[in-house]
Amino acid sequence: MAKKDSRGKTAAFAEFFAGVGLMRMGLERAGWRCAFAHDIDANKRALYDAQFGDADAHYMLGDIHELDARTVPDVALATASFPCTDLSLAGARRGLNSGQSSAFWGFVRVLRDMDARRPSLLLIENVPGFLTSHGGRDFVAAMRALNELGYAVDPFIVDAAYFVPQSRQRLFIVGAQECGTASLGCASLNADAENESRPAALLSIIKKQPEIHWCLRNLPPLPECKRTLRDVIEALPPDDAQWWSEERTRYLLSQMSERHRAQTEAMTAGADWSYGTIFRRVRKGRTMAELRVDGRAGCLRTPKGGSARQILLMAGRGQCKVRLLTARECARLMGANDFPCGASLNQMLFAFGDAVCVPVVEWIARNRLIQETEIKTE
Repeated sequence: MAKKDSRGKTAAFAEFFAGVGLMRMGLERAGWRCAFAHDIDANKRALYDAQFGDADAHYMLGDIHELDARTVPDVALATASFPCTDLSLAGARRGLNSGQSSAFWGFVRVLRDMDARRPSLLLIENVPGFLTSHGGRDFVAAMRALNELGYAVDPFIVDAAYFVPQSRQRLFIVGAQECGTASLGCASLNADAENESRPAALLSIIKKQPEIHWCLRNLPPLPECKRTLRDVIEALPPDDAQWWSEERTRYLLSQMSERHRAQTEAMTAGADWSYGTIFRRVRKGRTMAELRVDGRAGCLRTPKGGSARQILLMAGRGQCKVRLLTARECARLMGANDFPCGASLNQMLFAFGDAVCVPVVEWIARNRLIQETEIKTE
């Protein structure tokens, strides 16, 4: 059913840091309508247009710090998947006031400049490292800034592994201008409140900041993902150029620990194909090829270095074959199965590595955003 705002119109949203539009895909599946998109990356805009075909109508390119708030239309919801680089280990944990992650303050400035036109709801996404950046001070400062703009806040964590065969934990924050009595409140956050979406560490952070205006809502249990890595793999011919040479494969296997090499040999001896994924990591000054065989891929990343590219291992029937994950496989791991994948693999990896998982966003829209009084069901 289409969602309505308080004026009876289909509820519209503005997507900041829109990338290729996977936030949009999730929200549209839940009945929302995209009215505005903004990002700084021209390549991502082109991929967005290949998917939706309407970028010229509402997708603006530019630096968030230079965006004129008057160009943002009236919407019920604003989303912001702002850059995580400086909140993660990859960015040396420089923090919210440094580098790309400081774009959050550009988003806050746009909201402030919108004044009475501010959307009634926010949906912000980033890595869980946001919670502990600079000893937690960055997260607290961000929540206070949203409070000052009139938003009560509700943080929770969702792992995409509940929806797709990819381990991808992300922190989501809902901001609501009107927070009714259904809010849980800090006082009610006892041991029973702990669940998959609000683990003990997050509850502890919330309880230590009673001065922040929280708007905590009950969330249902996360679903069980029944698909595995096998379900997203493309059936490439044995002679496809994407498969690595025997020499390159042997070199990769030589970088494995004894335990992972034994796992690979057992898989190779199997009567049927089995699958795993590999990331290269530096351990004690040595590059190691670390194998994962639990039926899930590791978290997709932007390919800013060779170690960020996830490798597929397919073994069985006396053979062991290796290649990078394809763009189509990455799209499936993000729940964007039909996304056009005609760009280069590097471009697609950048697109999906920075993006949100589509069914996660749909679940949040149907189970959390719907709880706010401004959004009515038709």
